[in-house]
This record gives sequence, C-alpha cells and structure tokens, in this order.
Amino acid sequence: MTESREGSHKPPCFGILDKVFPMGKHGLREVVPACYECQYKKECLQKALETRDGLEFRSEIIDRSPAEGVVGWLKKWSERKIINSKINKKSS
Repeated sequence: MTESREGSHKPPCFGILDKVFPMGKHGLREVVPACYECQYKKECLQKALETRDGLEFRSEIIDRSPAEGVVGWLKKWSERKIINSKINKKSS
C-alpha cells in the first residue's frame, strides 16, 4: 500500500470500502493499519466513500443520528435525499 506517487501506481485496494475501511470486531468500521503509511490514504478513503457501498454507509450514519426538532429532521432528510440521488446515479 505504500506505492510511489511518481509513477502514480495506486495500490489494488484503492477506493474499495471493505478493504480500506472494513467492519471491525466491535461492529464499527476501522481504517486498516497498513493504510496509515500509504501516500494515497486520504484520496483513497474519499474515493471509497463515494462508491455505492460508501454512500450506503453514509446513509446508515445519517439514519442512526438523532434529529433535533424540525430543522434537524429537514437536514437529515436533505442529506439522505442527496445521498440517494448519488446512489441512483451510480446504479444507472
């Protein structure tokens, strides 16, 4: 996972949510320790969160968070709508 940026050869795990941000022992997602040394870690995690699996993961987080009043509910609804729109674009 520590490829050189000069050749811009990204590692084979690049942007794959279950490889770079897998579910841990306690049911929470964790960054793989080998990723800490990778030059692409930030770009890779961002790419992973933009995949269909990543968008579904983000949607689950929104669903779990509490909505505080009407404004909180509208914010959650808006975020969920944006994510669902992105998921639908990935499907087509």
